[in-house]
Amino acid sequence: MEAVDPVSDPATGSAPAPAPSARRPATRRRAEPDERRQSLIAATMRVLARAGAGGASVRAIAQEAGVSPGLVGHYFIGIDALIAETYAHVDALVVAALDAAVAAAGPSPRARLDAFVTASFAAPIAEPALLATWIAFWSLVTSQPQIARQHDDQYAGYRARLESLLAGAGVAPAALRHAAIAVTALVDGLWLELCLSPGAFGSDEASTIARAYLDTLVGTGTD
Repeated sequence: MEAVDPVSDPATGSAPAPAPSARRPATRRRAEPDERRQSLIAATMRVLARAGAGGASVRAIAQEAGVSPGLVGHYFIGIDALIAETYAHVDALVVAALDAAVAAAGPSPRARLDAFVTASFAAPIAEPALLATWIAFWSLVTSQPQIARQHDDQYAGYRARLESLLAGAGVAPAALRHAAIAVTALVDGLWLELCLSPGAFGSDEASTIARAYLDTLVGTGTD
């Protein structure tokens, strides 16, 4: 049987292109899963901050997101997978904030180091809700191997970035590992107290303390 040509445009003799509206629904269908996953991750963050890891069930998260528990199961194989992805998402938010601070500091190696270290004392990192979410994650480190691996990978990434910035500011190679561990511990302690007891000291004081310690490391070569 002879093929039948599609109806041609009288002006051009060619078949008309599909109407744009015919392609839009497919684009929308591709976007919706990502949007839904992000809304479930955001709901998980809120539940973890409010109720801790013990209160983070599929039902609680579904209720927070305004969806059915079955829809949560459609996007995540279980509560552990959802919490693990939420942990990765929160870490990505922190990394983005640190990167933005370093980028805004300009080309000076010391300014970039200071910016990286002190960014933890300001929003969006120094927020009580974020602290509550981190505490929920930390509570799972000893019981969930996936969360433990993520914790180790995240802190290793932070220290590696810190080592690079310390090296750029003049810390001797042999001293980098111990310096990065010490600065990380100092930042974590100040950040924790700043979020738990914001009336005890402010972000400016935390930054001053951190910079004073950096002064003892930069250019000294001590370990």
